[in-house]
Amino acid sequence: MARIREIRARVVAIKKTQKITSAMKMISAARLARAQQAAEASRPYGVKLREVLASVAGNVDADAHPLLAARPGQRRLDVVLFTSDRGLCGAFNANLIKTAQALVLASQEKYASVSVIAVGRRGRDFVRRRRIECPRAWIGIPQPTAEHAHEIAAYLIERFVSGASDEAVLVYSHFKSAVQQVPSHLSLLPVRSPDAHEGPLIPYEIEPDPQSLLAALLPSIVEFAVLRALLENSASEHGARMSAMESATENTRELIRSLTLDMNKARQTQITTELSEIVAGAEAL
Repeated sequence: MARIREIRARVVAIKKTQKITSAMKMISAARLARAQQAAEASRPYGVKLREVLASVAGNVDADAHPLLAARPGQRRLDVVLFTSDRGLCGAFNANLIKTAQALVLASQEKYASVSVIAVGRRGRDFVRRRRIECPRAWIGIPQPTAEHAHEIAAYLIERFVSGASDEAVLVYSHFKSAVQQVPSHLSLLPVRSPDAHEGPLIPYEIEPDPQSLLAALLPSIVEFAVLRALLENSASEHGARMSAMESATENTRELIRSLTLDMNKARQTQITTELSEIVAGAEAL
C-alpha cells in the first residue's frame, strides 16, 4: 500500500511539472513567431548596408575613419558574448559559452589581453565564475530593441576609439529554424569592407564626399550588427526553449505511462495477495 501511495504522489507531481513545461512551450512558440519575423526581416537590410559600405569604402583610404583602422602588433580583444537571462532552453547557452571559450583560448597567443563583454545573465555568470575580465555586462533584455543595440554599440565604439580595445568580435546564435540554432562569431571592429560582392558594385554619387558619408554610415553599421545579433539570438533562444519544453513534456508523458503501469502492477499484486490470504483463511476454518 505504501508503494502505491508513493507512486501516486510521484504521478501527481509529474503532472504538475507537465503543465508547466507545456505552458512554457506555448509561450515560447508565441514569442518565437515574433522574434523569427524580426530576425528574418533584418537580413535584407544588412545585406544592402554592407553593399553600400563596399561601394563607399572602396574609394577611400583605410585611415579615412577611426572605425576602419586596423592596428598592428599585440592587440586587445573584446569578445561580446550573447546569451539568455534564463535557462530551460537545452544546450543553447552551453553552446554559445563553448564557442566563446574556444575563441578566447585561440586568441590568447595572438592578443595581449582578451576580455569578455556579456549580454545576458548566463554569460555574465560564466565569466564571473571563471574570473575572466568583464568590463561591462547587460542583463534583463527580454525583447531586443534599437535602444538596446544603440547603447551596446556606443560602448563598444567608445572602447575602440579610446584604445581600450583594438578589436571586437560578436558571439551569438544564428537562427535557422526552431530546432536548429548555429553558434556564430562576427568580427565587428574594426569595420571591414566585404571582400567579395556578387555582381558589379553600384556606383553611388555621394554628396558632399565619401568621408562624410562614412562618418554617418559606420556607426550605423556597428549598431545594426549588434541589433541583428540581438534579434538572431532572441529567436534562437525561443526556438531552443520551445524544443526543450516539447521534449520535456513528451518525457513527462512517458514517465507517467511508466509509473501508471507500475502502480497498476503493484495494485494487482496487492489484490492477489489479499485474495490469497482470504482463501487461506477460509480453508483454515
